Amino acid sequence: MALESNRILETQERAVLVGIIRQGQPEEQVKEYLDELEFLVHTAGALSTNRFVQKLDYPNPKTFVGPGKLEEIRDFIKVDETDLVVFDEELSPSQLRNIENVIGVRVLDRTSLILDIFASRARTSHAKTQVELAQYKYLLPRLTRLWTHLERQRGGIGLRGPGETQIETDRRIILEKMAKLKEDLKRIDRQMSTQRQNRGKLVRVALVGYTNVGKSTIMNMLSKSEVLAENKLFATLDTTVRKVVIKNIPFLMSDTVGFIRKLPHGLVESFKSTLDEVREADILLHIVDISHAGFEEQIAVVNETLKEIDSASKTTFVVFNKIDAYDYIKKDADDLSPVTRRNWSLNELKNSWMGRNNDKCVFISAKNKDNIDGLKAMLYEEVRSIHTLRFPFNDFLYDDELESGDDL
Repeated sequence: MALESNRILETQERAVLVGIIRQGQPEEQVKEYLDELEFLVHTAGALSTNRFVQKLDYPNPKTFVGPGKLEEIRDFIKVDETDLVVFDEELSPSQLRNIENVIGVRVLDRTSLILDIFASRARTSHAKTQVELAQYKYLLPRLTRLWTHLERQRGGIGLRGPGETQIETDRRIILEKMAKLKEDLKRIDRQMSTQRQNRGKLVRVALVGYTNVGKSTIMNMLSKSEVLAENKLFATLDTTVRKVVIKNIPFLMSDTVGFIRKLPHGLVESFKSTLDEVREADILLHIVDISHAGFEEQIAVVNETLKEIDSASKTTFVVFNKIDAYDYIKKDADDLSPVTRRNWSLNELKNSWMGRNNDKCVFISAKNKDNIDGLKAMLYEEVRSIHTLRFPFNDFLYDDELESGDDL
């Protein structure tokens, strides 16, 4: 087993992470951002070996970081034998080209890293088509970067023209492929729309939330099914729908792709059809990882994405998950530093504005099954009120005939 682990480490790509601290931005926030970037790198299968951070008012338009910092990165990767450098921002085509010219290894930005993860995790034709379309959207303005070998020969007779012609040819091919992918998506969307219509008038509940907050675990627990759930970002790309029964009321529950900070716009556009399950849901369960230091920002990211797909006004329950992993720093009596959210106990947090002003919230641990009855009771009352309006003459008193977990 140890020998196998060593082989895996030897074959893993080695990556360094790069970020900047903007004026007025807390250093702790940037650390959290790079922690997330490291998790993305780990999910993609690489090993993070170092981090480089620079304080800048705004990114350098040519190289993102300053020339001195870029040389420092170059010197490190020569010694460390680094395979790639990953930036926690989307880089322009010229920035990518300039950085690679200096450091001499492959450069990824946040967007290309996320696209790579999506491509590796897509399983169905729907997800694969959506990811491929997003990849082409990202690639299109960066075609010139792929032809830098011709630029080095500039001045050679007959070379400049063919290079430009090849770029135009590639651009046309990509545009044609994008057009075909869009048509394929329309066809798949029509099929999925028909499937949704065939489900009848059952109440629909959609799980939404930041990536890796426990949506699939909650889905498995409530529906008694086995949706893939693992401690990696974007474990779920394809929307999964299951029938769930609480007491004597059946309803449909869908597990959707997780949201993330700075989610590439091309992915949001491509995956809007997948998020139709969210748009057509009657109730949203917004799952939050309360143990994450930046969970308030994650809530804001999800709410903003819901606005983008016109679903922010839906009935929403906030489910604060992972209370078993919640940790806080208890202040000493003689500690005069300002009290922050990290100094609140879980009970204090429950009694804060989230508990007082949002009566549609519940605190659970899906892992340890803590307060799952509270979640079910809250969900049951809302589903029952909608169900009663749709089926006024059906009392659903035949519990034995109803089972959770059917794949729809």
